[in-house]
Amino acid sequence: MKEKMSDPIILNPFEDVYSPSEDSYLILDFIRSNISQEIFDEIPIKEIRNILDLGTGTGIVAIFLELLNLFPSQIYASDILQNAIKCAQMNEKRNNIENKIKYIHSDLFESFPNHLKNSFDIIIFNPPYLPSIERIEKKSSDHSWDGGIDGLKVLSEFFSQVKIYLNRQKKCYVYYICSSKTNLDELYKLIKEKGFKNKVLMNRHIFFEDIFLNRAVLE
Repeated sequence: MKEKMSDPIILNPFEDVYSPSEDSYLILDFIRSNISQEIFDEIPIKEIRNILDLGTGTGIVAIFLELLNLFPSQIYASDILQNAIKCAQMNEKRNNIENKIKYIHSDLFESFPNHLKNSFDIIIFNPPYLPSIERIEKKSSDHSWDGGIDGLKVLSEFFSQVKIYLNRQKKCYVYYICSSKTNLDELYKLIKEKGFKNKVLMNRHIFFEDIFLNRAVLE
């Protein structure tokens, strides 16, 4: 694109909702760098029917995609937290695109309607991917980063469920974030066992870890 699309206006009044961080902006930077009027990451835009931002949080990724005004497709955003859905809807209004994104309150795909099976050409997931730490008292925000003992709990559940929601009649992509703190050997082994080919697209070093944006494609 000739003009760089700016980030959406995002506010977060909820303590339990994940605020945009480096992993969120890594996703946005990849989209900016790999989209034109006709093509997104080698897929013709006119062929993209449905896009899902899973674990939407404040809605930053879904809203950014909608603000691009390039996709003829329907954009969906889902989250396990009702407060995240509220937050994303508030931010949608702030960016003057009210009622364009469809929201689903769901733990992964648990509450998705049957008609959305085999429907998504693109799924983007910024999951809890850091290993758990021992804490006497849990914080309400822990769920947004806590990926279990080795950082794989949520990603493992996700890759066990995602295949039936992808539009397998044509090229479809899963984009997801993970960390150098995640057990990457086990993660990439799991993804291969689930029938996906994985590619690391971008990475960024922040503080004590490297974060990776990956693309998984059905083999």
